[in-house]
Amino acid sequence: MNGGFLLKLIAWGIALTLVALPIVGVLNGWFASDRWPVTQISVRAEFDHVSAEQIRAAAQPLLGEGFFAIRLDAIRDAVAKLPWVEHAEARKRWPDTIDLVIYEQQPYARWGENRLINRQGHIFSVAGNSNLQGLPRLAGPDDRLAEVLQFYADCVKDFSGSGLVIDAVTLSSRGGWKLDLASGAVIEIGRADAQQRLRRFLDVWPRLASSHPAPPTYVDLRYENGFAMRWQDTALAAPPANAPGKGPSKSQVTTFSIDASRHLASMSTTHPGHT
Repeated sequence: MNGGFLLKLIAWGIALTLVALPIVGVLNGWFASDRWPVTQISVRAEFDHVSAEQIRAAAQPLLGEGFFAIRLDAIRDAVAKLPWVEHAEARKRWPDTIDLVIYEQQPYARWGENRLINRQGHIFSVAGNSNLQGLPRLAGPDDRLAEVLQFYADCVKDFSGSGLVIDAVTLSSRGGWKLDLASGAVIEIGRADAQQRLRRFLDVWPRLASSHPAPPTYVDLRYENGFAMRWQDTALAAPPANAPGKGPSKSQVTTFSIDASRHLASMSTTHPGHT
């Protein structure tokens, strides 16, 4: 009795396999790979930097297979290699269409000389990006990208309402920070306590700005308890005299000393090179 039941079970298994195998084979493109050919491509994208023609040209050579045999991963990879494409999605739509959804790179900032950073914080390269306007310029070692992005975000927040606009942030290979402002001014911050030194300067900046109609050309924060400045109406932008790592200057330098309560405790003006 048990033996007969087992034989019936095996027979049913074989029968189901024989019925299911052709169906599975067709659905996976094993058989009849040329049946129900794909003839249409539907593209959805922003088309800011990538055209529909470019996308179709990348996908078209891969459409020779039938609906079930066509490889969506190959189409995705081909389209994703196009400049400005961050990633692509591909789906089949019966009976003869491939739907493509294209996500373009969204540039957030420049990175170094000729690369860009997208809004996900990843570096990418595209040719002919020099015409992009309004992007902040960030630079530093690639392995410290996240640190530079965070520092820039903190600076934008801290500078809000100050009237000073950040154009560039640079982290040197030795760990020193520098800001370039939209006005052309340079702020040297140094390596130690960078955010603290910036906030100390910004705390007293409104009082300094009210007494000078023009913005500064150079600010050196690499002092333990103060900073030095040069204004546009004194001389061409140049490092202040006797600043760390800088040589003497022939223009006027104003050095500010700040007390523990972050008030201007003293101010001295020097004219290096004059007696």
